[in-house]
Amino acid sequence: MPYRKEQFENDEIYHITIRRVANFLLFEDVDDYYRGIFSIYEFNTSAYVTIRERRRIRAQIKKSIQDNSTPSAVIDSRDKLVEVLAFCLMPNHVHLLVKQLKDKGISKFMQKFGGGYASYFREKHPLIKRGHFFSSTFNAVHIKDDNQLKTAFVYIHTNPIALIEPGWKEKGILNPREAIKFIENYKWSSYQDYLGKKNFPSMTERDFLLGVMGGENNCKSFVDDWLQYKNEISKFIELGLEID
Repeated sequence: MPYRKEQFENDEIYHITIRRVANFLLFEDVDDYYRGIFSIYEFNTSAYVTIRERRRIRAQIKKSIQDNSTPSAVIDSRDKLVEVLAFCLMPNHVHLLVKQLKDKGISKFMQKFGGGYASYFREKHPLIKRGHFFSSTFNAVHIKDDNQLKTAFVYIHTNPIALIEPGWKEKGILNPREAIKFIENYKWSSYQDYLGKKNFPSMTERDFLLGVMGGENNCKSFVDDWLQYKNEISKFIELGLEID
């Protein structure tokens, strides 16, 4: 995955999207989704991570998931490139909301994540043709204010609705209650953690965004209200967010 030409600024927030080439599946089963989660975590460091160290990190994260606890401070000693504020894994793409901590941190992190996950997937599926695994480079939108940040929060965490109601962003939601229930139980995003339900608590730094959103209850209210009334879809386009 090539580096992007533009320079990302430290302490600024960006909505990142990375997609499998030709919209092929990026995650085919539960193991793939877990590997995607592990990759977001273990490659977010300026240090070189050995295979042995990555296995140790995965074991600790798995244990924390099973125990419904937070991993030990040893994992959190990473020299992080970015601060991951929110994420959502979809079958053929990934959404990340990140704040850059180090110079070229976003580019380095995405380079590591893309290369690491592609290597895993190719090893699992040796018959896959060589060539680009991801669709050129990743897409990035600079989040410039709180309004745009709130909209990105909603956009990222409501993306999975497309799995039960394809085309909902253009056609509307047939069953808002079912949609709300679905995203609250969707495992492969940070939304449950923002609602105070431990899912992948070590994956994200939530204090800042919880402050902007007004707490866990307001996170839910903001998303629920948007889904029920869906009167701001144009903001996705205005703010440069994808709608497909």
